[in-house]
Amino acid sequence: MPAYMRNKYFVSAAAFLVWLAFIDSKNFISQYELQSEVNKLEAQKSFFQDEISKTRKEQQELLSSPEKLEKFAREKYLMKKDDEDLFIITEKE
Repeated sequence: MPAYMRNKYFVSAAAFLVWLAFIDSKNFISQYELQSEVNKLEAQKSFFQDEISKTRKEQQELLSSPEKLEKFAREKYLMKKDDEDLFIITEKE
């Protein structure tokens, strides 16, 4: 055996690294998995923040104009006036 492998500090350091890498509950593998999960959640957070800002902008537009509100209600919720007939045409896939 080489002299450095018989050194008690080398053996202690090697055992410590093995402990950190594989045995400990906060090992390198679980830390990597947790960090990737955090990155994924941060990406989702930014996506949903963008969606919230778009929805708030759309809400402000709808509340500012009765014409836009009526158009939105007709398109999204298929609302109609009392003297109108509504025909819904859908395409088969």
